[in-house]
Amino acid sequence: MRKEDKSTIISTIAETVKGYDFFYLTDISTLNAAKTSALREECYKSDIKLMVVKNTLLQKALESLDTDFSELTPVLKGNTAIMFSNTANAPAKLLDKYTKEGVPSLKAAYVQESFYIGANNLKALVNVKSREELIGDVIGLLQSPIKNVVSALQSGGNTIHGVLETLSKK
Repeated sequence: MRKEDKSTIISTIAETVKGYDFFYLTDISTLNAAKTSALREECYKSDIKLMVVKNTLLQKALESLDTDFSELTPVLKGNTAIMFSNTANAPAKLLDKYTKEGVPSLKAAYVQESFYIGANNLKALVNVKSREELIGDVIGLLQSPIKNVVSALQSGGNTIHGVLETLSKK
């Protein structure tokens, strides 16, 4: 590969990393062609970008960015595929689905400005809530007291009405 081609690939990887909030490093080398195709299709449906890269080019692309990604250097061995997403747990859920079959394995992840190294972190990453889920939780918590007040006022109105009716009959 020519030096110009390598620099183009490095800049493409760097721009892609900048364009997404989260990324996962995986090893999909044990997948056959049919399973790799199925994984790519699932990634497309889940709005996840899957890119197979050379480790040295990925390392140079990460070094060219402002963020310090040096914690990921030890896992850049063997075959590496990157899963880019703007939803924190989408790649983890997809990987969890496929890991029940034994492959692909999680090498590392960069989620919410934290590094998760090793496949043992996959369950924790599956449980990370997306931005939309967190907003829904906050809205639910904010609505709960309001619903209680409205409910109390409505039931209180019926009670007062009942007391007034009883008093008027006496």
